[in-house]
Amino acid sequence: AALDALDTFAEHWGKKYPKISQSWRDNRANLSTYFKFPQALRWLIYTTNTIEGFNRQLRKVTKSKFVFPTDDSLFKMLYLAMIDITKKWTGRRQDWSIIHAQLAIYFEDRMPN
Repeated sequence: AALDALDTFAEHWGKKYPKISQSWRDNRANLSTYFKFPQALRWLIYTTNTIEGFNRQLRKVTKSKFVFPTDDSLFKMLYLAMIDITKKWTGRRQDWSIIHAQLAIYFEDRMPN
């Protein structure tokens, strides 16, 4: 079914985006591993908004300074910024209990008790 969908995609979009369908064909084994997970886990895997926001906040801190006297001073500034940024992380995912249960099923040997 997945290959049929890929053929349909290639027929419709192949001329405009030829590298996409070829890339999907070449990496089908890796992509099929991703799609074995339930929707909630897939969403958690491909969502990078939190990471992007965190990196944006770190860049904001270092952007105002062009030169750091030592590498150690840069590390200290980033460390303090990370502490400040993570203090604001109070939210919790609404569906975390579902995601945790699914992770426990798929990665039973890696999940702590």
